[in-house]
Amino acid sequence: MADMIIEPIEPYALSKKVQVKTLFSRIGVIGCGIEAQGIARIASWYGMEVVLVAKDQEKLESAINGISKELDKRIQSWGLTPSEKRAIMGRIQGSLECSSVAGCDFVIEAIPANPETGFRDLNERKRIFREVEKVVSEDAIIATNATTIVITELASELKKRDRTVSLHFFVSSPEAKIIEVVKGLYTSDTVYERVCKFVELINRDVIPVMESAGIVSMRLYVALLNEACHTLMEGVASMSDIDKTMEIGLGMRFGPFRSADFIGLEKVVIWMENLYEEFGQQKYKPAPLLKRLVRAKRLGVHTKAGFYKYDDEGNIIAEDFLSGKIG
Repeated sequence: MADMIIEPIEPYALSKKVQVKTLFSRIGVIGCGIEAQGIARIASWYGMEVVLVAKDQEKLESAINGISKELDKRIQSWGLTPSEKRAIMGRIQGSLECSSVAGCDFVIEAIPANPETGFRDLNERKRIFREVEKVVSEDAIIATNATTIVITELASELKKRDRTVSLHFFVSSPEAKIIEVVKGLYTSDTVYERVCKFVELINRDVIPVMESAGIVSMRLYVALLNEACHTLMEGVASMSDIDKTMEIGLGMRFGPFRSADFIGLEKVVIWMENLYEEFGQQKYKPAPLLKRLVRAKRLGVHTKAGFYKYDDEGNIIAEDFLSGKIG
């Protein structure tokens, strides 16, 4: 009988050094607000491992609970099963350290705005970019979720600026199947193409946008909201009827006032002021009614009062505070 040939299998195995890493298998999201929660939930939904970084434990737990509650809504509407929710939540790892994104090939900065001022600190965002660059690999992509801040400015202090890009996830409609992707002055074609691939992997369509404050969505939306405010102040129609006109007549998911409440009026006013400073056009200057509400701390759903009043679940309980009409 011939001798049995025993051949070692090690040469045919993939060592850690040569294993091929799946593109976007692990991403980092820095922030704990609605935007960061939405990005983390969507990426995890489509099978990606997510590292969610927050400033402190309380904010981190609040963000995780926010994602869990949003998934519970999907279960209630038969769009998800409890076991699928457990799998999605299991792919999200919370952390308090920016260094925990070291193994990620894509990191998205999405820090929340200051609840008092509505500002997202530019210097803080630049600091985060620098901290991320220190720990990620050379080919990792660093991105921001932004509307009025241009990615070129955020990337200006990095050593490898061509790896940066900007995206805009839609907060007022988190299930919208589009994402605006902005190529900055330094962004390489390869990085831009890879980010477009990421957008496809999470089942969204890419809206290519040239770098500009406000990109497409915010430049159009804030002009609409301003005109809606002036229409309301002139007494042309009630607030709820203006919203209804846009929702039913023009097919918007939410009317301009309802959308502003969901986004947060303090954020909207900051966007408008940034656009007004950038372009100097009157259509971007916040209407007096908007500024009045912000001064009164009626900032939208998260404060339970904005243009409308809301219950703990974000349902409208008072339709038109100007006329006193109760829904």
